[in-house]
Amino acid sequence: MTVTKEDASEDAPRDAPGGAPEEAYTPSARRIERERHKRSRTRRATAVAALSTAVTLAVLYFVVTGSPGWPRTKETFFSAEYARQALPQVLDGLWLNLRLLVVCGAVTLVLGLLLAVARTLRGPALFPLRALATAYVDFFRGLPLIICLLAVIFGVPALRLQGVPTDPVVLGGAALVLTYSAYMAEVFRAGIESVHPSQRAAARSLGLSSAQTMRFVVLPQAVRRVVPPLLNDLVSLQKDTGLVSIAGAVDAVYAAQILSSKTFNYTPYVVAGLVFVVLTIPMTRFTDWVTARMNRRQSQGGTV
Repeated sequence: MTVTKEDASEDAPRDAPGGAPEEAYTPSARRIERERHKRSRTRRATAVAALSTAVTLAVLYFVVTGSPGWPRTKETFFSAEYARQALPQVLDGLWLNLRLLVVCGAVTLVLGLLLAVARTLRGPALFPLRALATAYVDFFRGLPLIICLLAVIFGVPALRLQGVPTDPVVLGGAALVLTYSAYMAEVFRAGIESVHPSQRAAARSLGLSSAQTMRFVVLPQAVRRVVPPLLNDLVSLQKDTGLVSIAGAVDAVYAAQILSSKTFNYTPYVVAGLVFVVLTIPMTRFTDWVTARMNRRQSQGGTV
């Protein structure tokens, strides 16, 4: 809000001859009216948004519930009885999804960072390492996740290698790491390349080696800049942990599939989907909050 000279002169406290202010600050009538008008506009916009949302939801409700097939759809997908039966088993399977998220997320972040650093290394002697990292990222970013899961879960045990685990949960987690580390490597690389070259030059002029420059100067700035997209990738990873069910691992999705195959009612799938939504929404809102916070600090000239 722009303050005019007239407002400033009206709002400024007047000093007594001795230098002390005569009275406490009192806003001018114009300023009070402006603030009142601003609050009125905010209340009106909130009321309009609430009314339009209520109308939209009401229209959708009557359209869906008034359709000819709604009674059968409600019985098949939204049965309260089957939902009560499915919820405990779905939550038991969800524990596997959460463990996969924590372990695979940590490994993926580390591997993605190493791949990004390898892709940004300089010098002709390091070309083979850069080429391998580039080939890895290009291959697994282009390979559909479902195919990677099938290849790892069913292909690795067929090799009969000594000491290689055959647990479908471990193999499914390895496939998730292979795919998502490629995506996160590109996110990290974008952050590294966004750091201005003058930062490297200044660090080298202070006597830091290339490794020290990367560790103490480039990476701290790069990681802070790519926190929002990294959190988005973790949200996607959280949802895709349900794909390990194709190997027979009993997670939330497979638990719902078992119940649905017994009753031929698909309410357990809806319950599993809602559980994932409940988990995903807080992470999404946290990502939005971090993004907005970083944007505010950048616009104010603070440290990011």
